Amino acid sequence: MSRLSGLRLYLNTASFSPLVTILNQNKLTGSDYVDWKRNLDIVLTTEEHKYVLTKPCPSFLSLDAPLEEKQRYDRWQKSNEMAKCYILASISNVLQHEMQDVELASDIMLSLKEMFGEQGRSARQETMRQIYNTKMAEGSSIREHFLTMISNLN
Repeated sequence: MSRLSGLRLYLNTASFSPLVTILNQNKLTGSDYVDWKRNLDIVLTTEEHKYVLTKPCPSFLSLDAPLEEKQRYDRWQKSNEMAKCYILASISNVLQHEMQDVELASDIMLSLKEMFGEQGRSARQETMRQIYNTKMAEGSSIREHFLTMISNLN
């Protein structure tokens, strides 16, 4: 069984966290990058693995390194692997194949942000433009205008 097949089987059958359902139901396909990233951040934060996206791996230790340093290194490595699993399991099959050999979860996230992050920025700009240009038509319902504005903000 390949590493990727094992990962899929593990995360599809695992009930170790009800939050995994969030990622299974909201896979990254491209246009949904902002929503996907928010859901991934929730899961990684809850599972205490998000720090590997911002903190570098501790230096590889010598055999005579103190136990505390070895534990810190091992904890970071395990969190990196778990973060990679969550990321890979929550992206499309095509993206999985592209990213499966990347060693660091932070590198996978950087690649995904480069691919899809700009779409989120342009969507926010377009939404702000819609909000700014939306005017209440004379004689129309305040309620309808309010709901339109709320919809744009959402």
